[in-house]
Amino acid sequence: MDRGNLSDLTAFIAVADRLSFRAAASQLGVTPSALSHSMRQLEERLGVRLLNRTTRSVSVTDAGVRLLEQLRPAIDRIAGALEDLNETRQRPMGRLRIYALPLAAAAVIAPIWERFLSTYPDVHLELAVGEAPIDLVANGFDAGIAPRDRAPADMIAVRVMAPMKVAVVGAPAYFARRRPPRTPDDLAQHSCIQFRTVGDGAVLVWTFERNRQSRRVSVNGRVMVNDADLAVRAAVDGLGLAYTIEALAEPFLRSGQLVRVLEDWSPTFEGLFLYYPGHRQVPATLRALIDMIRTNRATPGKSLLKNPFTKV
Repeated sequence: MDRGNLSDLTAFIAVADRLSFRAAASQLGVTPSALSHSMRQLEERLGVRLLNRTTRSVSVTDAGVRLLEQLRPAIDRIAGALEDLNETRQRPMGRLRIYALPLAAAAVIAPIWERFLSTYPDVHLELAVGEAPIDLVANGFDAGIAPRDRAPADMIAVRVMAPMKVAVVGAPAYFARRRPPRTPDDLAQHSCIQFRTVGDGAVLVWTFERNRQSRRVSVNGRVMVNDADLAVRAAVDGLGLAYTIEALAEPFLRSGQLVRVLEDWSPTFEGLFLYYPGHRQVPATLRALIDMIRTNRATPGKSLLKNPFTKV
C-alpha cells in the first residue's frame, strides 16, 4: 500500500466518525473540498461507494461499515505503535548498548550504574569492554566512551569525566615492611606493579609532575599486568605500589585498603568523552545516562598530559 492510500483511509475514518466533512477536515487540517476530493478518489480506486452525502448530511454505506470494521483494529495498532514511540522518546526505556575502554567502564559507568538502573527501571544496560576501536553503528552500539582522540570526527563527543589525576598507592601491609617513597627517585627501592599497554605492548613509564617539572621513571617489580583494575587489585593484595588514577583507587582509599603516596608529584591526564552518532534526536535513555554521568563528575580542570593508560 502506498502512502496516499493510507492517508485516504485515515481521512475516511475521520469522516465516518464525525459524519461531517467540515468537522473531519478541521481535524485533519485540510479544506472540506480537498477532503471530499480525496474520498471520491478513494471510492474510484476501490470501485465502491463508502459514503452517502448530500448538502445537509453524510452517512456510511454498508460497504463503508464493513471496511470500517476491518480498518479500526489496524489503525488502533498503528496509533498504539506511535504512542509507544512517543513514550520511548520522552521516557528512558529499552536497551542501551555502550562500548567502553576497560578504564572508562570502571571509572565512568561502574560508579553510577546502580543509581541509573534504579532511577530508570525500564532500561536494560549492556556494557561491552574492549581496547580496539570499532565501528559503533555497524556493531549496534548506542555510544562509546574513550579519550577524545578515539571519537570519530563525524560523531558528537561530550565530556563525561574531568581530567584524571594519578594516584600512586600501596597497601598498609606493604608499607609496614617498607618506608613510603617521598620522591619519584625513591621508587627504585620499591616493588612496583608494572603495566603493559594493550595496543603497542610497551611497558608504562611512570610520569610525574611538580612545579612545572616532569620526571619519567621506569619502575621494577615482580608483577606485570595489562589491566588497570588488576594493577589496583595487586596493590590491595600487598604485591607492590600501583600507578593508577584516583577514580579507580578512591573506593580502596576510603576503606583504608590502600594508602596514597607521592600525591604532590601526581600529574593530571586527559579525561574521557562519551561519543555517539550525530543524529538530531538523542534517545532519551542515552540522554539520561549522559546527564547522570556528568552530574557525578567534577568540573573539568586543565589537562597536562596525554593519558598513558589508553594507547592503541
